[in-house]
This record gives sequence, C-alpha cells and structure tokens, in this order.
Amino acid sequence: MTDSSEFSVAPITDDQLVAWPRVAAIAVMVAFALPVFVAGLEIYQGLSFVDTMLALLIGSVVLTVIGAVMGSIGARTRLSSYLLVRIAFGDRGAAVVNMAFAVSLVGWFGVNIDLFSGAVVRLAADVFGAVVPAWPIEIAAGILMTTTTVFGFRAINLIASALAPILAVVTVMLIWGTFESHSLGELMAMEKTPTLTIGDGVSAVVGGIIIGAIILPDITRFIRQWHGAIYVAFWAYMVVELVVFAVAGMAGAASGKTEILDVLLHYGLGVGAFAIVIAGSWVLNSLNLYSTVLSVEATFPKLKGTLITAVLGALGVVAAFMNILDSFLAFLGFLAVIFVPVAGVIITDYLLIKRSRYTAEALTANRPIAVKAVVAWVVGALVAALINEGIVGSVLGVGVLDSAFLSALMFGALSWGDRTTNEEIA
Repeated sequence: MTDSSEFSVAPITDDQLVAWPRVAAIAVMVAFALPVFVAGLEIYQGLSFVDTMLALLIGSVVLTVIGAVMGSIGARTRLSSYLLVRIAFGDRGAAVVNMAFAVSLVGWFGVNIDLFSGAVVRLAADVFGAVVPAWPIEIAAGILMTTTTVFGFRAINLIASALAPILAVVTVMLIWGTFESHSLGELMAMEKTPTLTIGDGVSAVVGGIIIGAIILPDITRFIRQWHGAIYVAFWAYMVVELVVFAVAGMAGAASGKTEILDVLLHYGLGVGAFAIVIAGSWVLNSLNLYSTVLSVEATFPKLKGTLITAVLGALGVVAAFMNILDSFLAFLGFLAVIFVPVAGVIITDYLLIKRSRYTAEALTANRPIAVKAVVAWVVGALVAALINEGIVGSVLGVGVLDSAFLSALMFGALSWGDRTTNEEIA
C-alpha cells in the first residue's frame, strides 16, 4: 500500500528491485494512453506532414534525454523524484515545487477521467447502442483508479504488464488500417493549412509527457541497474510514444476524421477503442495519483498514505467535473513551461555540482531553501512563458528548450563555486 512500504521518504531497498522491462511496461502504457492519441491527432491537423514528423521527432528526443537522465538519477539514488527535488531545492523550496507537481498531476487525473468518461459514453452509444450519463462513469473510474493506487507500485506494474500487449495489438491494427487505405506517399501529399508552428508541435509533445519524464525516478528507482532507466526512457519516448503520436495523426488524415474515437471507429476498432480508453486511462491515472501521493508524503511525511490517496482521488474527480479537457493543448503548454526548468536544475545539480549529496542521509540535515535553485527555476519558467506569449523570441525555436537550458545554465553559473568532487559514474 502507499505507506512506508512505498518508500516515499526513504530509498528503495534491494529486496524491492526488479528488472527494467517490468518498469518499462508502466512507462510504455503511459505512451499508449488516450491523451497521447488525442495530442497526436491535433498536432497532425495543425502541421504539414514533414513538419509534424519533425516536431514529433524533436519532442521525443527531448523527452528521451530528460527521462533517461532523470530516470538514471532515480535508479542510482533509489530516491523518488520528490526527494530529489528536496535535495536540489531545499525543504521549503521543494514544498512549493512538489505542491505544484501535485496540483498538475491532480489536473492530469481530472483530464484523463474527463477523457475516459466522454469516450465511454460515446463508445457505449456507437458500439452497443446504450445511453449512459458521464458523471457515474467519472465517479466509478475515480474509485477504480484510486483503489489501484492504494496498493502501490506492484499493483500498477501488474496491470501494466498484463495490458500493454493488448494496446500494442490495437495500435498495430490501426497502423494496418491506415496503410491499407492510403500509401505513405498519399499521406505526405495531402494538402492542409498549417495552424501551428513546429515549436507549437514540440511544446505539445513535450508538454503532454514532460511530467512523466521528470518524475520517472518514481518508478525507475525500482530498477536493479541504473542504465536500465535509459532503456525505459528510450522504449517509452523514442519508440512507443513517437509511434503512437505519428499513427494517431496519420490515421486521422487517412480517415478524414478529426476526433480520435471517430478514427478508431472508422477502422472498426470499437472494442480496441474500449481497450485504449479503459486500459490506458487506468494505468496512467493510477500512476498519476501514485506520484501525487509520493509528492505530498515527501512534503508532509506525517500524513498517512491511504488517506492522502483517497482525498487526492476525490479531488481528481472534482477536476474532471471542471472540464479541463476544454483547454487541453493550452494545459499541456502550461505544464511544459512550469516543469521543464525543474529538470534543468536537478540534472545540473546532480551531474555537475553536488552529486555526493544525493543520498537519503543528506535529507536529515537538508537546507530550508536553495535560493539559487529556486531563482533558476522561476527565471526559466518566466522566460518560457514570455516566449509562449510571443513577448520575446525563442533562441532554440522551442520555448521549453530555452527554459530548460536557461535554468540549467543559470543554476550552474550561480552554483559553480559550491560544487563538490563527484565520483565517476559506475
């Protein structure tokens, strides 16, 4: 359960470690989730074929690099992402960052339940001719996902390992249907009026997954060997997530549909659509809630995990009732702006400044606030926000990349005199 056995305030012990493919199953399930299909379809609709693929490739590379480094740090230290944030930002600074993570993850919980309920209502009507209201589905989904989270990492891992092959088959069927009706050349030749820039596309790709990449230590800390985290990030972001984004977009173009459920139903994947909706949402939201609980427990260690899980699950259902989905891409952009600089600070701190402090023992005498880290994070986020609003231009062409590099460079410059002797990577 999500109590001390989940090691929210302590490193993972050796008896809890597993092989990297088991952890990869969870990360891959996130890539198969409905929001990825939705975002892939919307990005493809707003860009030309070549620009879409370029945006997807750049975004996937960014996620893979961030996920690989963050995941490796988690696997080496055996600490959750929220304990890493405490070391980098200090106890009080981390409280602000971790609560921001918690709020966003609860928002994601609501987005996914909103997507889930809307999809189930639509599919029930189209596939079975049944008319059902959305709110009971949202409540039932919230209870199911919250209950799974109560049993922690191993329950989520078991469900993901069982369901990932099913979603892989559905995705292959979607690919088959797409290329059975249209060749690659025909898809590339389709004319459309771009409504997004490549930077917008990259921001949407990164924004949709970035929290998962930054909090990858929450699951990679269970991996036996640290380099297994690199394999997890590669398969999740550079392979499966990239394929799902691309397939969703091309399937939409080939079918002429603009909604992902219409696309799936067009290719006769009514049952497959249910599989994506139920399986993907179940694992993704359980993982979102699991990480939210870890963030709250890391900030308020005296609170009980089971109670936190129940309360946060209820808040997630309330978020679903608020229809956050109405501003989906804007929400993804907001997430990217806020959280990419966090990764820039932690990665720089661990690799270049004070790797030797990244231990559980350091938390017992941790600083109240790491001012340099907080300043670098805030400046990076503000710059990304200004770029997104068009107030200032982007140096790298993508606001989130500017913010990541800026926060990393600023933190490195401010903290260079504080660096300790870092041991070689084993």
